[in-house]
Amino acid sequence: MDTLSELIAQSGFRGLTWQNLFMFGISGLLIYLAVKKNYEPLLLIPIGFGAMLANLPAAMLSASSGFHAEPGQTVPLLQLIYSMGIKTQLLPPVIFMGVGALTDFRPLLSRPITLLLGAAAQLGIFVAALGAFYLFGFTAEEAASIGIIGGADGPTSIYLTAILAPHLLGAVAVAAYSYMALVPVIQPPILRLLTTPEERAINMPQARPVSQTAVIAFPIFITVLTALAIPSSAPLIGMLMFGNLLRESGVTDRLSKTAGGALINIVTIFLGLVVGATMQGDTFLSPQTLFILVLGAVAFACSTAGGILFARLLNLILPEGKRINPCIGAAGVSAVPMSARVVQKFVSEQTDGEVNPLMAAMGPNVAGVIGSAVAAGMFLALLR
Repeated sequence: MDTLSELIAQSGFRGLTWQNLFMFGISGLLIYLAVKKNYEPLLLIPIGFGAMLANLPAAMLSASSGFHAEPGQTVPLLQLIYSMGIKTQLLPPVIFMGVGALTDFRPLLSRPITLLLGAAAQLGIFVAALGAFYLFGFTAEEAASIGIIGGADGPTSIYLTAILAPHLLGAVAVAAYSYMALVPVIQPPILRLLTTPEERAINMPQARPVSQTAVIAFPIFITVLTALAIPSSAPLIGMLMFGNLLRESGVTDRLSKTAGGALINIVTIFLGLVVGATMQGDTFLSPQTLFILVLGAVAFACSTAGGILFARLLNLILPEGKRINPCIGAAGVSAVPMSARVVQKFVSEQTDGEVNPLMAAMGPNVAGVIGSAVAAGMFLALLR
């Protein structure tokens, strides 16, 4: 009986709180959305399962920015990965290298003007950051971490938040990846509201071809330019462009396949699990989290609107034959390639299949990846 009593006393059942049970529900919801709705399954399943692990009492499977191991103390498994991969800012840049190896910048290079749309679509980052700071009382560091959600770039959000506001990492990451998953739900109503049928029917001319020299020179040029202008953005931009150079050089096929395949998959597993492990019920369930989710939605909507409205502004000065279909501005958020596909589907449905701007939308879409990383670098330069 004494042994049984001891086992019961040490079981996790005694330590369960309502916060743990509520987080089990959130964990189940994330996994359900991934499995049944196919919303970012590669990320939501690890995050959801990690959140469940973090809320198992006495299991020692949570992670926290405030953890300090005493001499001789065993470091929990996911805390070890957090300390080595997130706190050191290692994993997000490695993800960027994989993204670069999977990204084709030719649509951007064939229409350089779409780089401006990718920049304009970062509007929501600054709108949400200012709102969080002035309206909701967040610190400047916290506001920047919340605002970056508007870039619809999960690794960038994790990278910036881990440096400036690590205590918000779980909420910011969940918001960023949730809104990335909800691109097909959020963007079409905004596209419908901010464009006219005539604008949706603009059929952009065929893009000019891009030389091999240009696609090889581009990652080198962008790395040097951005690193000199905003050194804080160099870890993200540098790894992104290195991955792209591996892809485009034509002589490093094995390295490109590794960066864009096995390596990015391994890092995604660790990143998702550890982000989920920071979602402990006693800290995650707070008014702050609700504010972050609301501001994240505002940021994402404003970023989508910023790209569309800037495209309409450009059309006021462009000659008639050179005008841009403003719908592609919505793809300026860096949810690659989902946002471009949403624009393609929306425009095609609205024009009965006569206009299909997928490749045109890929230009601002990949530009958005660069734009969000540069925005994160600006915040780091100003606030760190």
